[in-house]
Amino acid sequence: MAPRASWKGYLKLSLVSCPVRLYPATSASERISFNQLHKKTHNRINMKPVDPELGLVERSDLVKGYEYEDKQYIIIDDADLDAVRIESNHTMNIEAFVDEDEVDVIYQDAPYYLAPDGAMAEETFAVLREAMRKSGKLAIARLVLSSRERVVTIGPRENGMFVCTLRNPNEVRGTAEYFGNIPAGKPDPEMLQLAEALIKQKETTFDPKNYEDRYEAALMTMIREKLKGHKPIIAAAPERGNVINLMDALKASLSQSKPPAKSKSKADEVAKPAARKAAAGGAAENPLKANLLKAVGKSKK
Repeated sequence: MAPRASWKGYLKLSLVSCPVRLYPATSASERISFNQLHKKTHNRINMKPVDPELGLVERSDLVKGYEYEDKQYIIIDDADLDAVRIESNHTMNIEAFVDEDEVDVIYQDAPYYLAPDGAMAEETFAVLREAMRKSGKLAIARLVLSSRERVVTIGPRENGMFVCTLRNPNEVRGTAEYFGNIPAGKPDPEMLQLAEALIKQKETTFDPKNYEDRYEAALMTMIREKLKGHKPIIAAAPERGNVINLMDALKASLSQSKPPAKSKSKADEVAKPAARKAAAGGAAENPLKANLLKAVGKSKK
């Protein structure tokens, strides 16, 4: 069965437009979820609306209300919502183009796929897609989803397009409250080079398949064991010793690191002069630096 579109309308750039369909790019259907049951009957509990004065009420008697003051509401019905007509109800009108790196990741919200709606739309769709691909730009547009206008980015992805809704600026918290008290001092240059060497040892190519949800997997294992009537034995999380300082953490990390490639690496170039300085007594004044040097040297053996 073909997936169901979340939105259907027109993608428009100036006088050029084509019918399109929007589909959710992600799904949470495979996530483990639980139902609320009564502890004795194991019957599933139904969540029903309750009025403080009337008690249990029918959902057909519910209306939408906007709280403009404390416990003061104005009633909004479907006719009121239908009266709010804007172009983005049925059109994704491209307003501008920006560089991809200009869109801060903190504003990115829900991902969608965009496809042409019918064979007649494919040529126009392909022209717009390839024009964006060659220009290296993302389009900025608006559309209405779930009765709310959303600003979105649009970009090429394989044979289709990728749409991402953006959060409203007033939804994003400023950083001052969280980062304001963090000192801005620069770290010791030599220790910074050693830390960069440790990062180099951990470099790899990102593959999401390598980062499965371990809690989800353990949860499913437990469920399967209970279905068999077994009491599952779940391995406890490994105990970790107290980390006294950064040096201890780095030493522990390096002892588990993979050895670097045989070819001369940046880590070698950084570690050798640092080691010579330590041998000369330069690191003796800073125990953290001395142990960083030892850690890098140990990881190469």
